[in-house]
Amino acid sequence: MAGRIHIYCGDGKGKTTAALGLTLRASGVGKQVVFTQFFKDGSSSEIEPLKALEGVRVMHCKTVPGFFFRMSREQQEQATRDYTALFHQVVEATRDADLLVLDEMISACNHGVVPLEEVVSFLKSKPEKLEVVLTGRNPPQSLLELADYVTEMKKIKHPFDQGIPARKGIEY
Repeated sequence: MAGRIHIYCGDGKGKTTAALGLTLRASGVGKQVVFTQFFKDGSSSEIEPLKALEGVRVMHCKTVPGFFFRMSREQQEQATRDYTALFHQVVEATRDADLLVLDEMISACNHGVVPLEEVVSFLKSKPEKLEVVLTGRNPPQSLLELADYVTEMKKIKHPFDQGIPARKGIEY
């Protein structure tokens, strides 16, 4: 059966959570999963339990964590080198995978730290059985056109709007 492309997007909470749910479901039936994060350093609460799941490989880049807009120009250039290299490593790691999660890949493309053209090319030529999930805000039209599923998380209300910071184990 052919693998599909999923996009979880929007300004609401739940994009990564949805991707984690699919990861758990796939692992539960013995599928091989590659779970990759961009703009996250691997310290989120979900990472250690993910690593303990049978058949789940977690990949991330620790050298350039944080929000792109807060990075210096040098850090942004380093992020481009490191995240593009990570993407290439991930593509190699998917040869035997059933599910690939590219958490915050849409943001990585939007900020130019992973070339959109490379992601589109990969999606067009991905292994037939590979299911792929991309998360992030404001997906470009080229990704939307390739997707089989597009789910938008819409923020109606969020504590962050009242100055309440993210809580470990809930938002990260």
